[in-house]
Amino acid sequence: MSTSVATLYVVATPIGNLADLSPRAQEVLRSVAAICAEDTRHTGQLLSHFGISKPLVALHDHNEEAMAQRVVSRLLAGESLAVVSDAGTPLVSDPGFRLVRAARAAGVKVSPIPGACAAIAALSVAGLPSDRFVFEGFLPAKSSARRERLQRLAGETGTLVFYESSHRIAESLADMGGAFGNERPAVIARELTKLFETVLDGTLEQLLARVLADDNQRKGEFVVMVQGAGDDEEAKIAEGRRLYTKLNEHLPPSTAAKLAAELSGAPRKALYGF
Repeated sequence: MSTSVATLYVVATPIGNLADLSPRAQEVLRSVAAICAEDTRHTGQLLSHFGISKPLVALHDHNEEAMAQRVVSRLLAGESLAVVSDAGTPLVSDPGFRLVRAARAAGVKVSPIPGACAAIAALSVAGLPSDRFVFEGFLPAKSSARRERLQRLAGETGTLVFYESSHRIAESLADMGGAFGNERPAVIARELTKLFETVLDGTLEQLLARVLADDNQRKGEFVVMVQGAGDDEEAKIAEGRRLYTKLNEHLPPSTAAKLAAELSGAPRKALYGF
């Protein structure tokens, strides 16, 4: 593969099964001068598996701003480089966008080497509407901020896609039920492409019960997908309840409900006691 024109390659790596690293990705990783990696130890193990030996440059959330210009300087000097994350497609809830932005601003060619992405892989097997979806990545760790974010999404009509960790999966499912309604259809994809891969579907209430009943379903890495608000009326009610929750912090319940109903178009009676 020719690297006569310096290029920054954005290379997707496996999310579990190492066989998912494409031949083209392997060829690019062998051809570049160095590889920018989120965790050099993790990437070193991946490269070793494929017999690839290349210098590694640490590029993560804590140093990306400072490192971006150094990497761009190498690109401008004629070196082609690659950027990878620990798993999946870089920049998707992973570091890399500052480097890509800096490279593009400097006129450097940036080329994708596509491959695995947990969000897309999960959506492809979920059986939920996929013509429109909203990728939210990781929710806030603090419960109050997480609930506020979910309330803002309650009226979204596209399928919602989240990443979640093992130690917060149960709490997040409970908060989703509170924001979207326990009967909202959802799917949990866990440990995709790995030995203990599972894909569970049901209502948010049913999924929470299954996760709480089985310790194994609280281990690993999760993609949670929630069907969007079904119609205009449901979306209005979801928005009305979000507004009511905020207004009720400062106003009497009757006044809060009246204003929320006027602003959202939802029936006033639907905003009480939810």
